[in-house]
Amino acid sequence: MTESTSAAVTHPIPDRHGQNLYTVDAELQRLLTLYLPDDLRRHMAPHFERLGGLAGGPLDELAGTADRNPPVLESRTRTGLDVQRIVKHPAYVEMERLALSEFAMGAISHRDETFGWQGKMPPAVKYVLFYLFVQAEFGLCCPVSMTDSLTRTLKKFGSPALVARFLPRLTTLDFDELAQGAMFMTEQAAGSDIAATTTLARPGPNGEWLLTGDKWFCSNPDAGFAMVLARVEGGAPGMKGVSLFLLPRRLEDGSLNRYRIIRLKDKMGTRSMASGEIRLEGATAYLVGEQGRGFVQMADMVNNSRLSNGVRAAGLMRRAVAEAEYIAAERRAFGKRLADMPLMQRQLDKLRVPAEQARTMVFQTAQALARSDAGEDGAYALLRILTPLIKFRACRDARKVTGDAMEVRGGCGYIEEWSDPRLVRDAHLGSIWEGTSNIVALDVIRAIKRENSLPVLRAHAEALLAEPGIAPAFATALREAMDRACALAQTAAQEGGEVLARQAASALYHCTSAIAMAWEAARSGSTERMRWAQLALLHRVLPRDPLSPDAVPAAWAASGTPAAVAA
Repeated sequence: MTESTSAAVTHPIPDRHGQNLYTVDAELQRLLTLYLPDDLRRHMAPHFERLGGLAGGPLDELAGTADRNPPVLESRTRTGLDVQRIVKHPAYVEMERLALSEFAMGAISHRDETFGWQGKMPPAVKYVLFYLFVQAEFGLCCPVSMTDSLTRTLKKFGSPALVARFLPRLTTLDFDELAQGAMFMTEQAAGSDIAATTTLARPGPNGEWLLTGDKWFCSNPDAGFAMVLARVEGGAPGMKGVSLFLLPRRLEDGSLNRYRIIRLKDKMGTRSMASGEIRLEGATAYLVGEQGRGFVQMADMVNNSRLSNGVRAAGLMRRAVAEAEYIAAERRAFGKRLADMPLMQRQLDKLRVPAEQARTMVFQTAQALARSDAGEDGAYALLRILTPLIKFRACRDARKVTGDAMEVRGGCGYIEEWSDPRLVRDAHLGSIWEGTSNIVALDVIRAIKRENSLPVLRAHAEALLAEPGIAPAFATALREAMDRACALAQTAAQEGGEVLARQAASALYHCTSAIAMAWEAARSGSTERMRWAQLALLHRVLPRDPLSPDAVPAAWAASGTPAAVAA
């Protein structure tokens, strides 16, 4: 041990900086044995370890620097040429290189070979990369996710000629050649009401379209390509008149397309990443898919981004919890470690449970995505309800978990030199991006109505509960809770029941995650994960007398396993 390392260990203010966020996360490694094939897991382990090392040190430093040095919009060159550009700090550019080139996070789902692995990677691999990366940097994960989602939507709905023309730039790992993606959807008056879109598209002279209008909130506004919603001039009113277009930043001759970045937003969080307002001035764009199907096609991109939002919320919670655990283990007060104090143990469990619920839902939803893309019967209906569930609940939980974890560090947690303030600021955006909580809760109900997702989710939960190793009494409690959650959701899906949408979404999320955590615990032999599953049910689902001492029922413990201590 070097002198400096020794001083850090014995210093009264613990600093976790420099830890490898993958190698110290034994729970993540244990879960990967359940969700990845052994050969792929072993192949990816060195890459996860490298990213974990970067996230715990150099990447975290880059993220802090980029957060303190946000991008700047320049509208003219020094010689007076009217050429706009967004000037990004070198720290942000280096993070772009790591995410998009070295770790292929925007292209991994669309390549036949990545990291020396032949064949397509399952979504779980991509989301592990996001999960580790976001623990250091949240803002950049938005452009990376939109690049991935735009590529998916282009491949799914674009004409063969359009795909052949633009896909190579979206899937290359050459940093100087690759293009990033964006989504220009929001307008001042429209917001989540896509039918109120006013941006107009009219036919151009060579089969392209010319877009005119304003877009109000455009993250990554200088991206190489953006998906844009616009109303075809003279088309049908309402949603049926909205179509989807691919908007390139530069035209074939290398000149900038005819749209302007009016200004960059001064945001509460995600300061490293540019978000701006766009004015389309007859900008050249290409129709994606069928006219009048814009919302349906954009919804595919939005749903993919919503899942990414849930992953990012899970990663933020993991970072916050890990920081709190480290402080509690290393800091001493009143002659004791904080971690040995009963109230701190209870506080840490209250942080761990929602963080672990989210982590479980990441893997469960990634698994459903893989099955859906493979065409498995019922998998799409499962994906359609799991995606808004994780977006709704995990993003809301992240706001509280990051705030409560800040308190464990004490006064230092409120200081910008530490990660806590940035985590808190960034966590609040998850509930806004890609649909506010009300919109996403209503999407859960839409999945129940349109895709008949509820019986599919119920059958999925029942299959998980069939796993040996879950105590019969606990399995019964989980099953009964899921039955009640499904009944509540069914009521919310009836005429006039939408006022219950948020309550139903939370109930389904908590029951599904507790059941899946119990399945993971039984499969992996983790008594701690089983305890978290019990606490999720006890504290987030079942009614409790607030004047009675907390206790997990002894009958919930598996044979030979002591009953868990309540959080």
